[in-house]
Amino acid sequence: MSWAPLWLSFEIASLATVLTLVVGTALALLLNWRRLPMRNLFDAIISAPLVLPPTVLGYYLLVVLGTNSALGRAWESIFGSPIIFTFTGAVIAAAVGSLPLVVRSVRLGLEAVDPSVVNAARTLGARPVRVLFTIVLPLAAPGIVAGAMLGFARALGDYGATQMVAGSRIDGTPTASIFVMDQLLAGNDDQVFKMSLAATLFGIAMLYYANRLTRRMHPNRS
Repeated sequence: MSWAPLWLSFEIASLATVLTLVVGTALALLLNWRRLPMRNLFDAIISAPLVLPPTVLGYYLLVVLGTNSALGRAWESIFGSPIIFTFTGAVIAAAVGSLPLVVRSVRLGLEAVDPSVVNAARTLGARPVRVLFTIVLPLAAPGIVAGAMLGFARALGDYGATQMVAGSRIDGTPTASIFVMDQLLAGNDDQVFKMSLAATLFGIAMLYYANRLTRRMHPNRS
């Protein structure tokens, strides 16, 4: 049995996690530290991928990233290739699907930061950027790491949106989720079991450590 689909999924999930950590941390800071108009609506839009059917999310991504969209045309003119039906498209689809989990976890980490520490640093003349990188983000690190784990696990198992945006094969290799479906339809139960078991064990491990980090941030919660 070839483990290439699992390694491909790891690669996609890793890059998607880096992307969601950057974007998700910025959004979490915006939601927690700024008085935004219609903040609840903004939060709901960010969380929408959690409740949208994967095919609906994939359709929206095709509309936004497709060759007929302004973003898709701009990307193709700069890089010489489209976003959809490529490795890049798979990374973006996985990132969008996992973004809400990252944002929520980072927000929990930010809420665990003692405001008096931040205020003291500001009173002593520390600039906002310095406060952010030397105090806020280090103290919120458990939430950020937990978000990375949850986001990675979610991106690793993405199926519907990734298949719609990137296709069933990326350079001839399916992702782990698509591989499981292909082998199930082909009647190769042994390969389905092995790949499913590997993905399940890894996902449980990510959730276990993410939960431990969450309890560390909020020790009084059960």
